[in-house]
Formats: sequence, C-alpha cells, structure tokens
Amino acid sequence: MNIKVRIKNPVFWVQVILGAFATALAYAGLTAADLTSWAGVWEIIRGTVSNPYCLFLIASNVWSALNDPTTSGVTDSDRAKSYTEPLQK
Repeated sequence: MNIKVRIKNPVFWVQVILGAFATALAYAGLTAADLTSWAGVWEIIRGTVSNPYCLFLIASNVWSALNDPTTSGVTDSDRAKSYTEPLQK
C-alpha cells in the first residue's frame, strides 16, 4: 500500500476524522448539535478512547480509508504504488 501518498491526501484525513467523530457521537448517544462546550467534547473523546469497541470502530474507519477497493487483496495497483503525490484531476 502506498501509505505515504494516502496520508498526503486531505480526503484521507477527512474520512478518518469524520469516522472517529461519528463513532464518538454514536457512543455518547449524541448529535453534533448536542456539543455545546469544549469540556463536553473532551469528555466524549476521553470516553471514546477508553472504550475498546469504539477504538475497534475507529480502526475499521481507518482501514476503510486506507484500503483501495478497486484492487484485489490489500495492495495497490502498480500505477498507484508509483505515485509520490496524490493524483489530482
């Protein structure tokens, strides 16, 4: 997998952050509108990080963001492996 290129891609980080955020909110039984203070946000993050099931869900989100579903197995195509920067269209 060409991880160096993936971590340079902002879409990768949006997927990871939104996946983690959605997991944390679901764990707390909240919606984004319920977050009214930074103290509350940190409390949810602490609770999420201390919960093995939530960490498993976050790891699954990271895996989904890393994995290229257009290739067989867990590898990239030879073309994708040759990239040094994310492909811009």
